[in-house]
Amino acid sequence: MIRSVVRGFGAALPKRVMTNKEIESKVDTSDEWIVQRTGIRQRYIAGEGETSASLGEAAARAALERAELTPDDIDLIIVATSTPDNTFPATAVNIQNRLGMRHGAAFDMQAVCSGFVYAVATADAYIRGGLSKRALVIGAETFSRLLDWTDRTTCVLFGDGAGAIVLEAQEGAGTKADRGILTAQLRSDGAHREKLYVDGGPSTTGTVGHLRMEGREVFKHAVGMITDVIEAAFEATGTTADDIDWLVPHQANRRIIDGSAKKLGIPLEKVVVTVDLHGNTSAASIPLALDAAASDGRIKKGDLVMLEAMGGGFTWGSVLLRW
Repeated sequence: MIRSVVRGFGAALPKRVMTNKEIESKVDTSDEWIVQRTGIRQRYIAGEGETSASLGEAAARAALERAELTPDDIDLIIVATSTPDNTFPATAVNIQNRLGMRHGAAFDMQAVCSGFVYAVATADAYIRGGLSKRALVIGAETFSRLLDWTDRTTCVLFGDGAGAIVLEAQEGAGTKADRGILTAQLRSDGAHREKLYVDGGPSTTGTVGHLRMEGREVFKHAVGMITDVIEAAFEATGTTADDIDWLVPHQANRRIIDGSAKKLGIPLEKVVVTVDLHGNTSAASIPLALDAAASDGRIKKGDLVMLEAMGGGFTWGSVLLRW
């Protein structure tokens, strides 16, 4: 059977680093409180000329270079983002143009923090269905531009950045020993909209709006939803927590990451954590974490890797793949 195998990976971050100490000068909070409650120590903030498209392009070029491919080898671009450069056209089309591509298809996917998982699952469906041979899957966000910098409950959490992977069609035997994506599990429940949303949009206010969140409610649901899609992935593939080499979670909050790993019986030494360095970069957080762990040699060829995320909507999902 056809499997979608990771051929390359890359990341890009804005130039500016904002520490917790700097946030202390903006709102009534402290470095100690932020670290204790979230695990975040710093985040990157996009400056003038840095956009979701420019960061996404840089991450895509890094992934292509590592894959030893060029844009001519790609026939599909999917960009997961909640912070597009424009209402339309899609940021994916913008990146396609920046890469000099005049072929293939490109579109955006909006599932907030679960966006990268949704985009990987979609690219996998295109590849397995014979509609694509090589896909660029990008998570790119500039969430700092959605933040209310007077709201201390949200402005401390988010940052900007982009990450990308190249997926390539390769033949597999159809077993869990195959390299590539073994299963994807996606969920959503719109009844939770008010718990995490942006209070603006073209069709309602005609403005971009600001991010609003009921933090305790999100935390209350997060661990259970994450556990749901990971256990579904185990059931679909006949694997268990013991088989996992690396858990690469959405980097929202260190307490959610630790709680999910504990509930699933995955040792913390097998969990990739970058939330301390990047904050919550929404759809960019998983590919940024993948890049960090694969670049330093932790994630190696043949490793069984679980990706998971939960975001506004609510949306949540998992992808189990062999690196």
